[in-house]
Amino acid sequence: MDDFFVELSTMPLFAHIPPEELPGLLLCTHARRLSYGKDEMILDEGSVVSEFGILLSGRGRAMKVDESGRIVTITLLKKGSEIGAILASSNDHRSPVSVQALEDAEVLKIPFSRVLSRCERGCTSHDQLLKNYIGIIAEKGLELHERLSCLLKPTVREKVLAYLSRAAKDAGTRDFCVPFDRGGMAEYLNVERSALSRELSAMKEDGLLDYHKNCFR
Repeated sequence: MDDFFVELSTMPLFAHIPPEELPGLLLCTHARRLSYGKDEMILDEGSVVSEFGILLSGRGRAMKVDESGRIVTITLLKKGSEIGAILASSNDHRSPVSVQALEDAEVLKIPFSRVLSRCERGCTSHDQLLKNYIGIIAEKGLELHERLSCLLKPTVREKVLAYLSRAAKDAGTRDFCVPFDRGGMAEYLNVERSALSRELSAMKEDGLLDYHKNCFR
């Protein structure tokens, strides 16, 4: 069995689907693999989204540009992350964000209509694919709720604490690293970089945390 299909079976969208069934499933759903270069846009804000993607390799980010021209990072994408899963299933289908490759990346894209349509062969893997997709939508809703809760915090310190507390919980340890440098972390929290640096220094002096570059305790 091709290592590609074995690895694909470990991703949430294809959970509980045997690797040997994936070639036929990808053919049935009209899936296609696309490559993107560093800084290339995978998805443009305002574009109509009729298919969703899975990041097979590389890193990316979903982002918006505010009225002042400042980039606001909505979320970071890593190998296995879904792209446009909620958008593809929405009524409007127009993307409110852009998705950019932060390094050379490969994306598997699948038309949403092919996930909903009944499989001509009546295969159980197609039914499992739909169940997995619904689960991903539910998980995305929870992630958006947590992101909004972080952004709504009134002070820089509260934003930082909310974000780092969640990162520590996800890592399962008090010692962890985040996927941002200071500029990226400031974008993600929607604060000025200088304000973030000052607050981190103050929190360190207050004994709330310690850090070196993008690693925290």
